[in-house]
Amino acid sequence: MGTGTSVWKNIARWVDSDIGQDEAMTSTQFNWVRVIPFIALHLVAISALFMDISTTAIVVCFALYWLRQFAITAFYHRYFSHRSYKTNRFWQFIFALLGNMAAQRGPLWWAAHHRAHHQHSDTDKDLHSPVLRGFWWSHVGWFTCDASFRTQYQRIKDFAKFPELRWLDRYDIFGPVLLVALLYLTGELLAHHQPALNTNGMQLVMWGFFVSTVLLFHSTVAINSLGHIWGNKRFKTKDESRNNALLAVLTLGEGWHNNHHRFAVSARQGFYWWQIDITYYVLKMMSWVGIVHSLNPVPSRILEEGKTPYFKQEANHE
Repeated sequence: MGTGTSVWKNIARWVDSDIGQDEAMTSTQFNWVRVIPFIALHLVAISALFMDISTTAIVVCFALYWLRQFAITAFYHRYFSHRSYKTNRFWQFIFALLGNMAAQRGPLWWAAHHRAHHQHSDTDKDLHSPVLRGFWWSHVGWFTCDASFRTQYQRIKDFAKFPELRWLDRYDIFGPVLLVALLYLTGELLAHHQPALNTNGMQLVMWGFFVSTVLLFHSTVAINSLGHIWGNKRFKTKDESRNNALLAVLTLGEGWHNNHHRFAVSARQGFYWWQIDITYYVLKMMSWVGIVHSLNPVPSRILEEGKTPYFKQEANHE
């Protein structure tokens, strides 16, 4: 790290991520100030294992894992990054806020970075390619450097026009802090009115936010790392994206990553009936009640192309 001024500027960015947006941030060196909240998140999550636990806390932990995982996969990824379906401004913001509560930064930053990934997948311009940079860098290293920090507004002009999304992106600490406050309040109310549940505010914060968020983070970034080195290639693509059924279960359908890189604008990533894609199923149900609409289908030509998997074609050529 550099001077004391740089240290304080990096600390200020924990609250306001627009600080220094006009600076050239290209360094891929480890920024220790930037990573302090990430380390603290893990340390607190580990400490939860030594505290009292209840069935209520476990239920809240996994409920918030799946709810926020859906917000990340369905909205941060399939909606904001790829525009694979449509919704109105109200639901757009509600699910952007839920995604922000996952502590994976703001929707504009997330989507812009992901668009860059698709443009340069597994090339030297792809910041988190495990093929070129290794597993650990693609899993947890890439976001510890300055090169990944700035929101690439030029890539996300379609959604950057909404001031509420820009605000949420700038103050991306808002969602996590709001969730912590809601969990603490809920836990204290339950402790007072439902003591038989054996929970309290701090317990729900520890399990509902810290433990749940760590689990959610590592399942999400596993698509960056494991999703490009572990699994099969049903389609021939320009990169090393893979399909992996286990990752698909953990991420509500994102594990069909090779499918996704073949046709990224589809609302469905499990292209075939046997490829479980819970995010798509929920989106389909949401379309029945009008929350979302115009879900992009998988073209028949793509489905036909994938009937003979690429990995089998390669095996036959050997």
